[in-house]
Amino acid sequence: MFLPTGDKQFEFWKLRRNGFPNINIANSFNISRQAVSRALISMDTRIEKTLLEMAQANQIEVEKMNVECGILFGHSVPLNVSTLIFVSEKYGVQVWYEHEGDCGKCSRYKECMELLWDFADEMNVKLEQTDDPTKLAEELFEKLRGLV
Repeated sequence: MFLPTGDKQFEFWKLRRNGFPNINIANSFNISRQAVSRALISMDTRIEKTLLEMAQANQIEVEKMNVECGILFGHSVPLNVSTLIFVSEKYGVQVWYEHEGDCGKCSRYKECMELLWDFADEMNVKLEQTDDPTKLAEELFEKLRGLV
């Protein structure tokens, strides 16, 4: 399912995820609090549907989900590993499988590091500096579990 990241509803959702109350969002856009509330309900429905569709498409059993944060924790049935599906403004919907990789030799090292740091910034999560994507992912996802 397509998530309209450039849409006002998504902007409201992102602001709420960052801790802004509905009244502040309404005042910022010069609209009613009820309009913000309706938009957030609509976006929450879209986010939930998207997370669940991604889980189903990737054969992931849902364990916990937080629609307001755009996070779904689950378990990959075919790979027998923990997974995280998340909504990122910059990267869209992403699926991350828990794994121990040889990150130093991986051609996607830079992309993984950027994704993890960028998503941590989006979620306002502070991480320890490391050059190991596996350790960075473990720390980030452990902190995100506290939000669900």
